[in-house]
Amino acid sequence: MNNTAKYISELLYRYECVILPGFGAFLTKRQPAVIQEATHAFFPPQKLISFNGQLQNNDGLLANYIATAENISYTDALAKIQRYVLSLNNKMAVGKRVELDGIGSFFTSIEDTLQFEPSQETNYLTEAFGLSSFISPSIIREVKETPKISTEVTREVYKEQVEAIEETTPIAFTPERRRQRPYLKYAAAAVIALGVGFTGLDQFNKGVHLENESLSIKADKEIENRIQEATFEISSPLPAINLNIIKANDNSSENSDTVTVTSTGKYHVVAGAYRIEANANKKVLKLQAKGFEARLIGVNKYGLHQVVYNSYENRLEALQALKSIKKQQDKRAWLLIQDL
Repeated sequence: MNNTAKYISELLYRYECVILPGFGAFLTKRQPAVIQEATHAFFPPQKLISFNGQLQNNDGLLANYIATAENISYTDALAKIQRYVLSLNNKMAVGKRVELDGIGSFFTSIEDTLQFEPSQETNYLTEAFGLSSFISPSIIREVKETPKISTEVTREVYKEQVEAIEETTPIAFTPERRRQRPYLKYAAAAVIALGVGFTGLDQFNKGVHLENESLSIKADKEIENRIQEATFEISSPLPAINLNIIKANDNSSENSDTVTVTSTGKYHVVAGAYRIEANANKKVLKLQAKGFEARLIGVNKYGLHQVVYNSYENRLEALQALKSIKKQQDKRAWLLIQDL
């Protein structure tokens, strides 16, 4: 069973472009939430799918994903993709409509051009997971009419009542004393405290920013220092390698950095791997100065020159040496089992 369409659908959740080699590319574009006023329908944000038949070159994304998912080789994954594309072309050649679950459908138009109709059922936007479209009922608002009262009549009535009261009971109007508002001083104190707080927060943020820059510079320097002495842990070592050995000549200044290589034992405590052989030789000389029987054991499949602290015939002896070296020399040391 060919599950290529399923793998394409899974990749569309994480990538904006997924190429089906030899056929075309599926592209996604983010669309915000939409409200249709006429139908009162609400649609969540989503990824719109489109198809571009011009992008057919293999970028390795789909093939690598299939190889990992089905535990097959990259070549077998490419062959599986080619068979799937061939089946799609054969179906459309006879006028059939091809459906890709969750993605859309392909068909050939009257003008003999490839047409793509995206599916509306699947939302590939992970941020909108769990959200669905819905239709809201229309809202009817009731407006109550207030009775109209003649303004002139009301004023005349109030005027007559006031004149009657003034005739019977004279009232002396005095300006009302304004009450003190003690809460104003507390508000002022709060404003001052907030100002001081914001100033302190701004200084704190500046200090954090400077500290982050200092740590970033320090980390960059540390990385640069370790580039030439990087240790690579290889899970699947290369088979045995036959090396041509050049013995160091103590009387020759031209071969002063060449290291003599011997082969004893298949258990090797690895110190590092170097792209440049001269750097590897310097590491060997440095370890030999510390008392180790360090040497080069050849070039691995990555093109790196491997340096070992020592080699052992007995596995238990090698493990004990590795434990001691990790504790006293370099915790990145590791054990390589390989017949040289």
